[in-house]
Amino acid sequence: MAWDEDLFAVFDELEHRADALYDLERLPELADRSRAEYAAITLASRLMASVDSDLALEVTGIGLVEGRLRRAAADWCLVRGSGQEWVLRTDALSVLRGLSDRSVPEMAWSPMARLGFGSALRRIADTGERSVVRLRDGTAHDVVLRRVGADFVEAEQGSGRLLLAFARIAAVQSRDA
Repeated sequence: MAWDEDLFAVFDELEHRADALYDLERLPELADRSRAEYAAITLASRLMASVDSDLALEVTGIGLVEGRLRRAAADWCLVRGSGQEWVLRTDALSVLRGLSDRSVPEMAWSPMARLGFGSALRRIADTGERSVVRLRDGTAHDVVLRRVGADFVEAEQGSGRLLLAFARIAAVQSRDA
């Protein structure tokens, strides 16, 4: 019975054409959905996917910082390079090279990654080691961090104390190891 094979062949051809038309109609929708989903990706989530990668980061008021990304969080990241550690504010990063093409959604972050910039500074203050606080305007303060408030850090510089607002800090750099 060749007529039923011919009939099924016609139905198969019609089904393939319908699938092709459906796919063609969906392309703009898929493109829009892809753009909308990518619009929700944050810089922090791209940094999170890049932990243990070698990066080159341009930082406002500092310039180029190169090294291995050791930690990432919502508003800061830790980079080790050339015998130094840098705690960088993510909102002070202007150009980033070497990041993963992937991202890690915030719901998949570890509890440690949810700690804010103040927590990173508290850890530095607990060590009592000298560090350099670099501001967005390019100035640098060689200090020992003492106490960390909600949006500022108190530091000892020489025989005096100064307060540094988080909003003005671009990075905290360890002294040469």
